[in-house]
This record gives sequence, structure tokens and C-alpha cells, in this order.
Amino acid sequence: MPPTIKLVVGLGNPGKSYVRHRHNLGYRVIDRLHEGPPEPLLLFKPESVFMNEAGHPVAELVRRKGLAASELLVVCDDFSIPLGALRLRTKGSSGGHNGLDSILQSLGTAEIPRLRLGIGPVPDGVDPAAFVLANFPASEARQVDDMIQHAVEAVRVMTREGWDAAMNRFNRKAA
Repeated sequence: MPPTIKLVVGLGNPGKSYVRHRHNLGYRVIDRLHEGPPEPLLLFKPESVFMNEAGHPVAELVRRKGLAASELLVVCDDFSIPLGALRLRTKGSSGGHNGLDSILQSLGTAEIPRLRLGIGPVPDGVDPAAFVLANFPASEARQVDDMIQHAVEAVRVMTREGWDAAMNRFNRKAA
């Protein structure tokens, strides 16, 4: 069983022009966690760098706080997961996500828990980089908001009831 999570890092890109992009779901989850009742967690959005370079500030914070890499939860988007679905994992590869890969490289381990939020699939003929750097269409706004709320609930269940309870409840297909 992995250690208790002490730090939740939401991935995104800094600046107002990126706020509603698909790639900024990690930031939006952190913002929503801040709005709710206080949790015994450190919450961090690495806003001094773009997502693909998030590893250095995350590793610096992990070291400064004296945390193990396994006490970190990274929240990020994933276009290989259908829109609205969540995937909690205790370890694994980056799955091609450059921000997550930067963190894995900086901490020197794949033993980092993560919560992926589905934004896929990428439509045929659309560049994946352009897809993640675009806003969600208005027609998906409610589904995205529900997914963010489910991600917040997943973090809370994980911290209160444990990994098995959170994975059993939230690792499912989108409604």
C-alpha cells in the first residue's frame, strides 16, 4: 500500500490565456480543492514554469518538505482516456504526458501516484498538441465541471478512506 499523500500537484500552464485549456485541468482541480473544506494536504500549482518543465519546481518542493516521491499525487489531463473518465494509479510511466514525464525524470522514479482526467479522444486529423492547448467547447462544459468535481472527491476519498476505496470508486468510465 502506498504512503499517505501529503502533496497534490496540479499540472497546467501559467497565464490567463491558458486557464480554460484542456491541458490545465490539473490547475483547475487544485483551485477547486482550495475552495472546499481544508484537507491535510499541501496543494501546488507550478506556475513559475510551463507544464513540460514542471519537474524541477516539483522536485524542489518535495525535497524542501522532506517528502518521499510516493507521497506526491500528480493531477493531469490525458487524451488517451475518454472525456469525463478518471484514472488513479500509484505508479507507472508518463504515458507520453510531457509534464508528468518531467516530474518522473526530476525525481528519478516512476513510483509517483497520479490522477489522470480524461479529455479524449483527439479527433482524427487534429494535432494532439493543438488539441490539448484548446479550450473545451461550451457543449462539454458541464461534463468537464462534473469531472473536476469527481477528481476533487477522488482526492478526498483517497486521503480519508485509502487508495483501494478511491480506485474502486473513481477508476471507471465517464457517465
